[in-house]
Formats: sequence, C-alpha cells, structure tokens
Amino acid sequence: MNEQLNVEAADASKRIDKWLSDHLEDVSRAQVQQWIREHHVSVNERHVKSNYKIQEGDLVAWSVPEVKPATIEKEDIPLTIVYEDEDVLVVNKPVGMVVHPSAGHYSGTLVNGLLYHCDDLSGINGVERPGIVHRIDKDTSGLLMVAKHDKAHQHLADQLQEKTVEREYEAIAHGVIAHDHGTIDAPIGRDPKERQRMAVTEEGKDAVTHFTVERRFEEFTHLTCKLETGRTHQIRAHMRYIEHPLAGDHKYGPRKTLALPGQALHAKTLSFTHPVSGERMKFTAPAPEHFQKVLRELEETS
Repeated sequence: MNEQLNVEAADASKRIDKWLSDHLEDVSRAQVQQWIREHHVSVNERHVKSNYKIQEGDLVAWSVPEVKPATIEKEDIPLTIVYEDEDVLVVNKPVGMVVHPSAGHYSGTLVNGLLYHCDDLSGINGVERPGIVHRIDKDTSGLLMVAKHDKAHQHLADQLQEKTVEREYEAIAHGVIAHDHGTIDAPIGRDPKERQRMAVTEEGKDAVTHFTVERRFEEFTHLTCKLETGRTHQIRAHMRYIEHPLAGDHKYGPRKTLALPGQALHAKTLSFTHPVSGERMKFTAPAPEHFQKVLRELEETS
C-alpha cells in the first residue's frame, strides 16, 4: 500500500520517524525506523535517515510492507475474559493492545493471546484474524466479541450487518457540548488530505452515532456514544466533525489535552444474541483506572 502526505508548517523540524509514527494508526516508531532502513519511506523522492528533520511542504511517501504470511504465534498474554462458552467469548481489551497482527505488529496482539487461550477460533477472516468479528483501535479499551467457530462468526457478523448488536462507548470530549442528546448522521470515508485518518466526506459510507451527555466540566464533556453503524474510527471522526474531538486523541484532536495513554474512549457495553442458544446477552465493563482518574480530577476542579 503506497501512501503520501505533505508536511504542514506546524510539523516543521520534527524527526521523520517520530512524525510518521504519530500519523500512522497502530504503527510504532521502531517499526517506522525499520521501514526507513529498508527504503520503504522517502522524502521528496529521496531516501533519508530516521533523524531527518522534515520541512513544510516536504512530500513524504511510504509503502507499508505486506503482513508476513507466517503462522501467527501463540503467546501467553494475560487476557481479561468477561464471558466464555464453547461458541463465543467476550474480552475486555486494554489500551495499547492491537487486536490482530498487521504491518509492524506481528506479536503481542489480542489474537496472539487468544490463540494461546483457545484451541479453536473461527477462520472466516483468515489466518491473521482468527475469531475476530469486529475490532476496536489500539488505544481504545473495552469489550469485543470473539467467535470460536465459523457458524458463530457468521451469525455474529450478520447481527452487525443488521445493526442488532448494541455497542455503547464512554468518552471524554474537548469543549462543552450544549445538547443533552444528539445524533451525528454523516458519511465517513478516507480523509483526502491525510490518508491515515477518516473524515466526514460525501464519498463516504453511511455512519450514525448517537450521544448522551453524562457530565459537563469547564473545558470537557463526559458522554456516552452509541453506535448505529461501525465505520473505522467512527466516534473519533464524528466528534472531530462536530468540533468536539476526544481528549487524548492526537490524530483527530489537539496536542494539548488531558494526560491519557490514548483517546478517552472505552467500549463499555456490548449486547448481542447468542449464535447458538438464541439468548440475548449483555455485558458491561467499567472504564480503566486512568480514565476514571481523569474524571475524578475534572470533577475536583469544576
């Protein structure tokens, strides 16, 4: 996959490896440095070193290597399993964990841990994504459903398609949102100015996010977001669109923000119909401690 991007004035004089890793979702600085060494990155059609200081107007181009075809290794990674039976499991993913192997992430992913934990996972999404029905971003925490066999996978995927899976997220956004409730109905597609980011665009796919304000602070709003659709980065892109980007989200919001290890977004509630028993199931996971600590600090200063 070939991508390119022009450097903006605000990013001038930054190291190329740091700048590019900040712009790429789920790609570490170390991985970018490896790409540079292997000549997968160029500036103005010339290969540079990792310490190159980019300048305004530089055209940075990169080619993401294909995922290694090797078998994904099982890894003894601690997982928080909320529910499990012979058909499905529900896991509470921590911030910082990538869901499945991809360029730059061949180990330490949720899939590596799942393969160690389970003898069988569905194969519908291929060797790199066994059992994975849907995903959340690396720096988003929360609940995911995983299929143990193909029948369960197809059933869960159909529920996502039919919009019968309920997914609620807890979030903290910049600014004070005036309305207690709202719906953002705006199509999302690839940002034409920055290809590693999503944006509201006429050429995008339908995307609907409902939100409810939980608490207003002086400069931030605590809210619950409910997904009607499940586009890539949907809540992050929609909140940026209404000029209330998520706290801690450097890709879609300001650099000056709350002290968080990632965007303030947690998949707190997940509800679906069991693919075999037909029972309606609902799971809830509290936001991680760093999220709750920030909320406490905002309350104390309000």
